[in-house]
Parts: sequence; C-alpha cells; structure tokens
Amino acid sequence: MANHYSEDRHVQETTAKYLVDNLKWNETIYAFTEKLGADGTLGRKHQKEVVLTKFLRPALERLNPNLPSAAYDEAVEKITEYSISKDFQQINREKYKLFREGIVVKVKNDNGEMKEERLRVFDFKTPEANHFLAVRELWIQGEIYLRRADVVGFVNGIPLLFVELKRVDKDIRHAYDGNFSDYKDTIPQIFHHNAFVILSNGSEAKIGSITSKFEHFHEWKRLEEDEAGRVDFETLLIGVCSKRNFMDLFENFIFFDEGKEFTAKIIAKNHQFLGVNRAVQSVRERKERDGQLGVFWHTQGSGKSYSMAFFSEKIRRKVEGDFTFLIVTDRDDLDTQIYKTFAGCGIVNNQADKCRAASGDNLEQLLAMNKPYVFSMIQKFNKTIDQRNPYSDREDIIVISDEAHRTQYGKLAMNMRNALPKANFIGFTGTPLFADDEITRRIFGDYVSTYNFKRAVEDNATVPLYYDNRGDKLKIVHHDINEKIAKKIASLEVEDESRSSLERELGKEYQILTAKERLQTIAEDFVNHYSNQWGNGKAMFVCIDKLTTVKMFNLIQPLWEEKIKETEKAADKSVDEQNESHLRKKLEWMKETKFAVVISEEQNEVQKFRDWNLDITEHRKLIKQGFADDDGKKTDIDEAFKSSEHPFRVVFVCAMWLTGFDVPSLATLYLDKPLQAHTLMQAVARANRVNEGKNNGLIVDYCGILKNLRKALAIFAVGANLDEEEVNPVKPADIDLLADLVEAIEETKTYTADLGFQIENLTEA
Repeated sequence: MANHYSEDRHVQETTAKYLVDNLKWNETIYAFTEKLGADGTLGRKHQKEVVLTKFLRPALERLNPNLPSAAYDEAVEKITEYSISKDFQQINREKYKLFREGIVVKVKNDNGEMKEERLRVFDFKTPEANHFLAVRELWIQGEIYLRRADVVGFVNGIPLLFVELKRVDKDIRHAYDGNFSDYKDTIPQIFHHNAFVILSNGSEAKIGSITSKFEHFHEWKRLEEDEAGRVDFETLLIGVCSKRNFMDLFENFIFFDEGKEFTAKIIAKNHQFLGVNRAVQSVRERKERDGQLGVFWHTQGSGKSYSMAFFSEKIRRKVEGDFTFLIVTDRDDLDTQIYKTFAGCGIVNNQADKCRAASGDNLEQLLAMNKPYVFSMIQKFNKTIDQRNPYSDREDIIVISDEAHRTQYGKLAMNMRNALPKANFIGFTGTPLFADDEITRRIFGDYVSTYNFKRAVEDNATVPLYYDNRGDKLKIVHHDINEKIAKKIASLEVEDESRSSLERELGKEYQILTAKERLQTIAEDFVNHYSNQWGNGKAMFVCIDKLTTVKMFNLIQPLWEEKIKETEKAADKSVDEQNESHLRKKLEWMKETKFAVVISEEQNEVQKFRDWNLDITEHRKLIKQGFADDDGKKTDIDEAFKSSEHPFRVVFVCAMWLTGFDVPSLATLYLDKPLQAHTLMQAVARANRVNEGKNNGLIVDYCGILKNLRKALAIFAVGANLDEEEVNPVKPADIDLLADLVEAIEETKTYTADLGFQIENLTEA
C-alpha cells in the first residue's frame, strides 16, 4: 500500500492537480474508494459503466435546451449502447462519428408529429463551455477481470482521455506493454469512446491512439513551431490537454484510415497540428495574402498526405465558405497515393471516377461541378485557356500542389492559373525550396510551415538514414560520368525512363554505367549484402532505366539461388546448435523472399525488350494481376510490398515508386541511378518511415551520389536559412551506428537490471 500511495502522490496526483490548477479543468476526483449508486462519487451504478451520465445528462440539456426529457434519454442510450459482436475499435469509430456529427433523436413537434433533432454532445466552438473532469484510480470491471486505471479524463461525462502512468525511474514502454495492452484485452469498454491515450512516467510522455503500436506513440515537444522543443510531460499536457487544444485535436485531427493493413486510428502529430493550424490561418487571411497561402515544407516521411487531409477537412468544418480543393500532382503514383489516403480516411468515396480527372476535358467538367474535392495531375491542364473564359472564376477554390517546386513552370502551370484565375494556392513539399526559386515563391508565397529532416528524426517522426558508399568500395564509381548522367536525367521528362532517350543523349557514358561486368559486380554485392540483412525489412533497388532494371533482376535471380544453396550447406555442416538454428531461419527467409520488377508500361514494349533478349511479359503480368495467395485470392503488387508480412521483399524500379510511395517496412535503398536535387532527396527518403522494430534506414550507393547530395543540401540550406544538418537526410553508416550500438547496450543493461540481474562489460566488449 505504501508503494501504491507513493506512485499516486508523485505521478497521478501531480498530473490531476496540474490539469485542474494549470489547465483549468473543472475538477478532479479520487475514485479508489468510490461509492457506487446514483448519489455516489461518480453516479455509477456499477463498475462496468464507463460513461458518467451524472455529467453527460446536464451537458446535453445545456447544449440542446428546451427538448423533451425523452430526447435526452434517447441520446444517452445511443452514446452508452454497443454491440457485443463488434470489437472496441469498431465501436470507437462509430462513437466518434456520433460525437462529431451529433446524436440524431426523434421528438414530437407542437402538432404532435415526429421529427428529427440532432443533439450536440460537445461545444466545439467554445471549448471552455464543456465540463472537464480528471478521475484518478478508477476501478473498471470487464467481463472477467477487474482493473484500475491511473487517470481517466472525462469531457461532459465521456471518457475521452486515458492516461497510464509509471514511476519516474521506469521506461514508459512498460506502460504500453505491461498495462495499456492488458487493458485493451480485459476492460475494452473504457476505450469505446476514447480519443487519446497518454503514456508517461511523470518526466517523459507520449501520445497515441487505441490502435497505435508503441513505435507510433509520439512526443509533444513544442507549443509553437519555432520552439527548439523538449521531451517533457508538462509540454505534452499543455499542448494536448489545454481545453482549446484538446477540443481542436478531438474535432479536427483524428482519422480512421482503412487503407492500412488494418483500420488505423490516426491522431495528428505535434508538427502536423502546429503546421496545419498555421496553414488554416493563412486561408482565413487569404484576401490579405492575395491567394498565396504559402509553402508547407514537411520532410518526406513525416505524414504529408495526412497533413493535406487534416488541412482541407478542418477548413471545410471551421472556415466559412463552400470550398473546393483541387489536389494537383505531376506523377500518377503520387496522385494515386494521395487519393488513396483521402479515400481510406473516408473523406472521398472510393469511386475514383467521381473526383479524379481522367482527361483535360473531364477536369474542366469536374471543376464546373463545385465538388468538394478534385484530384488531377497537372498534365491534365493540357488545353490553352482563354483568360476570358476560365474553367472557374470562383474565389473559394484552393489548389493544393504536391511537390510544388516541380509543377510551377511552363505551359501547363500557366494553363492552370488561367483556368482558375481567382484560386488560392498552397504548395506542399517534402524537400525545401532552392535559394533562387522565385517562381514557386511568386505563386505560393513564403514558407507557412517547416519541419526539417533533423527535427523529424529528433522527434521520431522518421527514422535516421545512414549511407554506405559501396560503389567506391567496389571501385565502380565514375564521378564525372555520373554527374553528367544525373544532369541529363534531371533535364528529361519526369516519367521518361527509357533506354533509348538516355543512350541517345549520353552515348558512351551510358554504356559504361550499364556494362555487363559492372552490373554483375553490383548484383553479386547486392546478394551478399541483402542476404546478410535478412529480417531487417524490405528493399528497393533503383536502376537507371527500364531495360537495366530487368537486366539487374535477371542477374540477381541465379545468384540468390546459389546463395540459398550455400547457406543450406553451411547449415548442414554446422556443429554449433545455435549457429545452425540461425542459418535455418535465414534459409527459410531467403526461400520465402520474392522479387519483382515495377516499371511503367509503354507502347510496343514487348518487342523493345525482345530486341535485347529480355522478356517483359511475365513482369507486366505480375504488375497487373498481383501475387496469387495460398487461398487463391490475389494481392495487388503495391499492397503486397506495403504489407510487412508479405514475402515480396525486393522491388526493382527506375522511376515508379521512387516518390510518393509509403512503405514503412522498407529499410534499405540500393541506388544505382545518378540523381540530383529534389528527386535525389525524395528517393533516399523512401527508407525513413517509422515501423515496428526498425531503428534506421540504409542507403547503399553504387553510383557515388554523396557529392550531388551535399551540393543539393548546400543550396537548400541557404534557401531555408538552415545549416546543412537540418536539411541533411543521411549520415555515414559506420560512425553513428556505433553510437546507436552503445545506446542500445545501455538500454539493455537498464532493462535487465529491472528484471533483477546484471549484465557486465557489454560496452567494453
């Protein structure tokens, strides 16, 4: 009991007191010895109840006055009822929709006729008008088990906040593994209405949702975007639990994304909340800004598509006007990825023909229909527009331009501006602008929000990237040639990945880079390297063009089979039981691993590949039909690669999937295509997504990109007024990984000490 009161006094009581004294929550109640009954401590009849009708009913009457008593009774019933056939995630989604849209009940009008009324559960316009209650030590009875929650935050009687607390000397991972996970199994009803879950030890703290894995719980380090930031429980409490922020997050920064491997409840991260609110404010000031809403630079992998969705949906709810959002990209895979994010979150339905432009004519038709959302590639602005006859002269069109720096030049961009002369423009980008990029600034204005590489890694919004210059180690890099090729690739059309264009433009330089001996050396190195990376995630191999992509695939296949045989022999000969077990697991992984080529389709491609004794048909069949599962069903090739469990682990590409393709389990990028500037930075960022068990991403460089990367970084840094480290996405692999190893060893020693035994001399070893 002494330990119990010690933990309560030092963490729980302090937390609840801070909510009331500093954040002006209405009250806190200690429920360890709760008296049950209508006149009891919380008004609960029994410990299975999680909604406090004692506070809910008065709130409904206050927010929806002058209705018959039966209307409030019906609203309470709809809030508290649930189907036992549904899991708590499904129920949570249904309740959230009720809370945001209101509870529809039937009441009699003065003529005795039944009509529908929509009751508000919360006052979103005036957050301070809601009743905020922090309950400590709340006993909750599940179907079998009885559990006690540390702190539950109720708003108008609804349990929206769940806080699990540990002692200050404990790692908060224990709060997730030891408590939160157990509560989801034993007392799931406490999460039926939940908005946020906070884990803390009184010093450090993270916030997540009921579906979040621990890796996706995130810190809240800043109250303003320009702050340096610090890991601090107080900062999280202020940023999340102040009444205004709490209701803003609850109403405008939650999605349920069905486009994931499972339906994921998404809560905006700190940088998204701050950045989106700055962008929303620029919309409110759009007339003073002359339609220039700004540039929203959040580094690749930090959730840019979700930020677009949070931004547009908050404007539709909170800013007066009947807005249409035109989301413009310049690549088909980007357009598809962003559309799928919006569709997965239920913002648009999954009937793509309703809001995705199929042609220039179709785009004009869609923009004339005043739809809330239209998705298009800028290439669909392919008609010369008479300024006297635009597609629309509405002032409430907002153009969201993804990778804005690529789409503001030339005839297509001019056609877009002539077609929408009074539209407002905001540019979203995963890389900073060039210092001398005056055209992009002229269209969008200056940065409205920035979130650089360094900050994203420090915040664990992305994982650090490391760089392995294997091309120099293998003595296959020709720096001058690669630089020339990189410039030529940058000057060609965005989707032009054909051999003929590059060979025509580059001649002997192309021949050197694609020589069979060089490709063979790379293939052998890849097989050795990736087979030793087994179990560390998926890989993407980037080649210079389509032809070389298929060549590399063909070179690697027999080498991989040889490596399997070699591993099997080693396992058979092993006399060490532990080593044999390791080799058997590796062998099983290697045999399971699937490879595929993903390249864009072109006219007469069968003959073009046949001319080089290559067969594209089997690759095209797989791209179109996907993988056949054991049960006979098909899995689309992109979904298979995104799935961390699917054995499709290595993809060979040259342009497709190089930008706008989010695969959290992708851990290694093998790069044999000279790239420059934005494209280079977007490519290397493929490996920086956060995923369970993933500590970092690795860039394996076969063509000597480091010089180009540093050159690009120097230009970006000047433009963004930052030092190179703040825009640099990669670090040398062999330096910082040693520091990570030492840190991991120290964490292991701390963990084993908690279990009651010591491991000595690990650091020295």
